[in-house]
Amino acid sequence: MNFTVVWKPEAERRLATIWTDAADRTTITGAAAAIDKALKSHPERLGESRGKGRRIWLEDPLGVIFRVSPPDRMVTVLTV
Repeated sequence: MNFTVVWKPEAERRLATIWTDAADRTTITGAAAAIDKALKSHPERLGESRGKGRRIWLEDPLGVIFRVSPPDRMVTVLTV
C-alpha cells in the first residue's frame, strides 16, 4: 500500500534553489525522484529516527527530514 508524499513549501523552495545552483542538475533531479519513489513505498524503513516523529535520510547528494503518518498513509517532507 502506497503512501502519499507531500513536500512542505519550504522544502520545495530549498530543492528548487539546490537544483538551480547545481552544476549537475540531472543528479539532483534523479535524487529527488528516488526520494519520492522510496517515500511512497516504504518510508518507515528509510534513514534514522529523530525526535518528534521525524526521520532523516540521505540520497546522495540530497538529504531530507520527513515525518511519516501511518494511519493517514502520508509522508511530509519537512526540509531538504
